[in-house]
Amino acid sequence: MCGIAGWIDWHRNISDNLDILEEMQESLSHRGPDDGGDWYSNRAGFAHRRLIVIDPEGGKQPMLAQQGRKTYVLVYNGELYNTEDLRQILLNKGYNFNGHSDTEVLLQSYLEWGERCVDYFNGIFAFAIWDVCEEKLYMARDRIGVKPLFYAQLKNGLVFASEIKALLKHPEIEPCINAEGLAEVLILGPGRTPGNGIFKGVMELKPGFSLTYQKNSLKLTKYWELVSKEHTDTLAETVEKVRYLFSDSVKRQLISDVPICTLLSGGLDSSAISAVASRELKKNGYRGLATYSVDYEGNERFFKANDFQPETDNYWAAKVADNINSKHHNVVLDNHLLSEKLREGVYARDLPGMADIDVSLYLLAKEIKKDFVVAVSGECADEIFGGYPWFYREEALGAGIFPWSRRYRERIALLSREVKERISPEEYLFERYQEALAEVPVLAGEDEKNARMREMFYLNLTRWMPVLLDRKDRMSMYTGLEIRVPFCDHRLVEYLWNIPWEMKSYGGQRKGLLRESLKGILPESVRNRPKNPYPRTFNPLYYQETKALLIDILNNKNKPLHSVIDIEAVLNLTEKKGDFDIPWFGQLMRLPQLFAYLLQLNIWLEDYHVRIS
Repeated sequence: MCGIAGWIDWHRNISDNLDILEEMQESLSHRGPDDGGDWYSNRAGFAHRRLIVIDPEGGKQPMLAQQGRKTYVLVYNGELYNTEDLRQILLNKGYNFNGHSDTEVLLQSYLEWGERCVDYFNGIFAFAIWDVCEEKLYMARDRIGVKPLFYAQLKNGLVFASEIKALLKHPEIEPCINAEGLAEVLILGPGRTPGNGIFKGVMELKPGFSLTYQKNSLKLTKYWELVSKEHTDTLAETVEKVRYLFSDSVKRQLISDVPICTLLSGGLDSSAISAVASRELKKNGYRGLATYSVDYEGNERFFKANDFQPETDNYWAAKVADNINSKHHNVVLDNHLLSEKLREGVYARDLPGMADIDVSLYLLAKEIKKDFVVAVSGECADEIFGGYPWFYREEALGAGIFPWSRRYRERIALLSREVKERISPEEYLFERYQEALAEVPVLAGEDEKNARMREMFYLNLTRWMPVLLDRKDRMSMYTGLEIRVPFCDHRLVEYLWNIPWEMKSYGGQRKGLLRESLKGILPESVRNRPKNPYPRTFNPLYYQETKALLIDILNNKNKPLHSVIDIEAVLNLTEKKGDFDIPWFGQLMRLPQLFAYLLQLNIWLEDYHVRIS
């Protein structure tokens, strides 16, 4: 994986302003600590930071290609998992290759198929190609949105980058937010409306979209979308196909020229990936898979089961590791670091995020990076198979709001009167919810129950899953670690989209269909283990520290947080005994995480010099 950036300008000579391009490149060095490169002309400049995973010499970027008299320049962040399939097709068509990188295959694919090349890709990607002769920029992002790509139009041009921080290095992009950006952070955050880059003028290319830019035009094209149709496979056929698609996805994502490991919590998803990965690697002579889990100091003493997190993971991770004979590492995190590193969480996301849930992944990735460059993780199975509690609870299904944001009234109560008047928070939230529902591809004649579940799956795929994918990409890449997510294979997502609810919940179990497809792959006790989310700390030390830090800010009138919140309301919250009955966001974010989110909000406003216009 890598970091990419670029700048097109029709008036300024980029060759005379390389310091700007260099600063954009340097801001992404964490994404590509192994190498860097640039290419520029009067009109265009590309910068690249590289994390070497495949073909150290043959995958250098920016990469150039000639076709007749035309020159094309590519910067690319991602992995193609069907590289060899495409290479063979292109070889048969007369193309030649200088190395074995997927970068060269992607560029040659563009030469052959033009903007239709994305239809042939199986992978995660964000890339930009500059046609030197036509002075045309083409950019695309993978179907599910695993890899990020932000852009902003300038007065006389356009800039793009893997992360917002690189765009902010350009003098025409200011850290300014308007009412919409404020509403996104205060009401939807840590989520975001698809395409919204929070800062004024900043956009994110949506998943499954491409962008074409020339001097007088910018065109967005939706090249991929979910299609609703009747599912005609029998249960037995469905189980077999799910098993094949999942196993094939894991197998494809093990390709690497550097050591690879898996994240293993002992839950269904990570255990299935680790089991298949171990089996496939052994076939290829790999001596033993390394697996990693995370825990927190004191959790064995302070853990309290709840509906969202019924048990701890340690026993199960060890059980699976023993079953697949992996070299297991249980990383135990210091609770002090969870609050001390909140700033790093903000810098990695460029926004307030999921507090200790972000920071813990950052710390885990930092530990893994000592020995590995690539890891594989089980994110996104719950979104496509229906694993979350809100898929099964009538109060969530009928809430008329994003099911992970049901405590929105408590959030609104913490905002200042001026902010509430300006952003109309409840109205904004419900507009974004209705906007999402209006996008759902409807299946004519579908019964009421399955139609509602289709809506729920769409909400989870397009509004909730991006929060986790952002977390996975930013926290891991902030340490220079690449994490792959096999459940995001678009073939699997497309197939699951049309499977009726009674099959997905086969046997009355959460993710019953996935469980059925994993027979023989996992021990029965693991295969039937209840859903358990990514672990969080239960140590009261974290609550005490975030509370104390927040009170210090509340007592300092010069802190920017004072401009957006009701100080008295937040102070009252710090005196609250107990916790929320349900999380205020997602599955894990309760009162300590709310304190931490407000801390991150203050860090963001202060350190990024955010101006509210």
